[in-house]
Amino acid sequence: MHILKRPEAEVEALAQALIEAKKQIGLCKECFHLSAEPVCEICRNLNRDNTALCVVADSRDVIALEKTREFKGKYHVLGGVISPIDGIGPEQLTVQALVRRVSQQKPEEVILAISPSVEGETTTLYVGQLLKPFTKVTRIAFGLPVGGDLEYADEVTLARALEGRRELD
Repeated sequence: MHILKRPEAEVEALAQALIEAKKQIGLCKECFHLSAEPVCEICRNLNRDNTALCVVADSRDVIALEKTREFKGKYHVLGGVISPIDGIGPEQLTVQALVRRVSQQKPEEVILAISPSVEGETTTLYVGQLLKPFTKVTRIAFGLPVGGDLEYADEVTLARALEGRRELD
């Protein structure tokens, strides 16, 4: 409603700004997080811990976890979760790139930080089984409500979820 009340010139400027932003923002070639550069700021940061890799569904989850200031490693963004009803299988996600990355870089731990929905659980179990031959695989603790999204959780809940992660069976 607010936009409808604004002058047409303002609405056109906003629309143009959104188009330009969409043209300039792409995906990091290493972790698939949103980035205006070929490699995102997190992947370029030499102070990040290369021994820990946190796997999330999308870039909003990276932003939410970064707000906690608890995780010092790197990320991998899947680009969604497995959802057969929506026609999303592992092939539509960056799962194979993740397996290649883990098999080549050999991090000490991969943390699966995927929201605990039915689709999230499916994705967690699938990805966990693929990565187990290469490294220790853990998942964040369930301080998050089932069906909740990481981006809506507060920093304390996310921090506790990271601290309470456990290895997949």
